[in-house]
Amino acid sequence: MSEAEALFRRAVALREVQDLGGALDAILLAAKAAPGDPNAALGLAQISFEAGLNAADLYAEAARLQPQRIDLQRSRATALAAEGRQLEGEDLLEGVLAANPGWIEGHRCLCGMRATVGDPDFARSFPAAIERDPANFGLRMAWFHVLATARQWDDARAVIADAEAALGERQPSLLGKLFIASESGEAADNAALFDGVEHVQDVGLDLARVRHFLRGGQIERGRDVCLRHAGTAAMRAFWPYLSLAWRLLGDARVDWLDGGMRDVRAFDLGFSAEELAELARTLRRLHTMNEPWHEQSVRGGTQTERPLLLRIDPVIAAARSRIEVAVARYIADLSSPDPAHPLLAAPRGRSLFAGSWSVKLRPGGYHAMHTHPMGWISSALYVTVPEEPRRGAAPAGYLQFGKPPPELALALEPYGLIEPKPGRLVLFPSTMWHGTVPFTDGERMTIAFDVVPAPAIPNPPAKA
Repeated sequence: MSEAEALFRRAVALREVQDLGGALDAILLAAKAAPGDPNAALGLAQISFEAGLNAADLYAEAARLQPQRIDLQRSRATALAAEGRQLEGEDLLEGVLAANPGWIEGHRCLCGMRATVGDPDFARSFPAAIERDPANFGLRMAWFHVLATARQWDDARAVIADAEAALGERQPSLLGKLFIASESGEAADNAALFDGVEHVQDVGLDLARVRHFLRGGQIERGRDVCLRHAGTAAMRAFWPYLSLAWRLLGDARVDWLDGGMRDVRAFDLGFSAEELAELARTLRRLHTMNEPWHEQSVRGGTQTERPLLLRIDPVIAAARSRIEVAVARYIADLSSPDPAHPLLAAPRGRSLFAGSWSVKLRPGGYHAMHTHPMGWISSALYVTVPEEPRRGAAPAGYLQFGKPPPELALALEPYGLIEPKPGRLVLFPSTMWHGTVPFTDGERMTIAFDVVPAPAIPNPPAKA
């Protein structure tokens, strides 16, 4: 094995255990030892980006070495936007899409970039592409999904109507129409809405079914759809809805699953006022967007991109160290292992961050009720919180648990609420419904993350 290959493997191993500082040192040496190597060039770009460094030009070099990989242009565009070069990123994607109109991931990336700067015509790349490739049904449905995620129901309906007029009804467009009818409220009270597609087995469709059944009072049907995913990886998306069904049915198993606030814990991380002020200044510099991505829970605020807690910034690293101590305490204090439980079944060893970000809410802002099906343990670390006179009377700005999403119109109250305080970290199961109460005035800024159990590594790399 060459020196460059050994360094590259070391960089990959350190990245996998989220030691980005060590990974960066190793990949820099690998790229120096093997200039022009496409793997080293791409590794340097990826690790630099995740570590919070400028990476757009590094992605450009990686793309030059692998011109057949247009996905690298998407990464380069994302890096350009992160560096404040949004228009360059948009121009780059527009150029690639002109040559590859059917590149769906490129369209999605461009739509997201435009949405986060508040562009009302964020999906305008799709019509031109479809004009060039009118028989591409998947491209038309991708356009529909982008609009539906933004809850632009009329535009989404029009896209499906045009697709079917040009190419005929197909299963994806049929399911899309059912989704709109249910989620927009147009046919929310139609108990038989999904009966014609009982033969279609699809996780996304089942989620739509469950939401429709719960919304329409068909609680047993919703419960049964959830339970048919028991024992599968997809079940993590259905546990929150099964919780609602069990509560509505008075099923005692909901205490086994949620236990009210049993697994919600708050920790004081011991930050001084000066440390919190420095952390707030650091985070504010990272909030460069005007609006959140449409698929995020943020309402009236912004969410940072890139994995926040992997940045090599010393202020972020200091916060991460305190967070890791609290996470370890939370895991150590969990109830006895239970192989059937979404929280208690996981191994209790090392953990990794599956995602991490900061949210800054403006006056009137809040988090919609949601869950994190890709996580195991989720969180909120409060960095800045307006004082109560500005925030509004309690529970303004509080974090609430167990309340259903309002669009389901279910008569269930929250399990409980936690008051936000600077330096307070709240940890809870990722499958639990959570959101925040709007507040009146001031700034409410948090660090949030998901934790997952770390996979077993036979010989973990030593830190450099």
